[in-house]
Amino acid sequence: MKFLITGSSGQLAKAFINTFNKDSIDYLAPTEQELDITNQSKIANIFTEYKPNFIINCAAYTNVEKAEQDPTTAYLINKTSVSYLTEETKRINAKFIHFSTDYVFDGKKNDFYTESDIPNPLNEYGKTKLAGEEEALKYSNSLVCRLSWVIGNGQQNFLYKLSNWVKEHNTIKVSDDEISVPCFTFDIVKYILIALDNNLNGLYHLTNSSKASRYELALEYARLMNFSNEIVPVPMSTFPSQVKRPLYTAMANKKISKELNINIPDWRESLKLFSAMVKQNEY
Repeated sequence: MKFLITGSSGQLAKAFINTFNKDSIDYLAPTEQELDITNQSKIANIFTEYKPNFIINCAAYTNVEKAEQDPTTAYLINKTSVSYLTEETKRINAKFIHFSTDYVFDGKKNDFYTESDIPNPLNEYGKTKLAGEEEALKYSNSLVCRLSWVIGNGQQNFLYKLSNWVKEHNTIKVSDDEISVPCFTFDIVKYILIALDNNLNGLYHLTNSSKASRYELALEYARLMNFSNEIVPVPMSTFPSQVKRPLYTAMANKKISKELNINIPDWRESLKLFSAMVKQNEY
């Protein structure tokens, strides 16, 4: 079986690449220069030449602030490119795996969101990702998984930023009213591969278990990493932004857990593994 991975420089793609290298799985992970996902003819050429059985779309426009200023580019990458990818995936009769976000919700539920809840994104980023979901799900042989607070080998995640903040500040302010579910890339990869073995299609929430505030996550990571900095809980409104952001976006993983008969680890368990990897300079 052959896999093609888009967005090869991102932390989720890196996790797939790492697993495929370890397990000697046949894959192609072209750079952005080698595969421009905004150009359907280039997608078609690579798909025809490589003939993958699975396309894992890890490419996305994820800068929430910039998406508000430049929604055209965000829509091009998060929606239009997804339509190109799914069309070409269908043409070669392969399976399409796509990732979405908790930001498709408005945060007003104050309980775990399920796949049956109606999305209502508050910002352009969330709107573009919701539009991308819809494009992907037009193809019957697609698997779409919503993620939240993704953490892995990369510089865009919250814990990487926190690690830099502790070098610069004795006291760090972190929001305690922004609540979701931390998700670790090694868990995402593991359960995506199990889902593919079970030929799972449709929309699922793929998160770790239990919810957390940014403050709780920061506090636990600081403890595991032996940071001595003071971490202070503050409301998210402390950090001015031109973008509306949902406060509560915790998603339930019950649907995928039941269908695959799995127990996805609590985020604290995976955070311990992640912290150990950082200490060993694996991340």
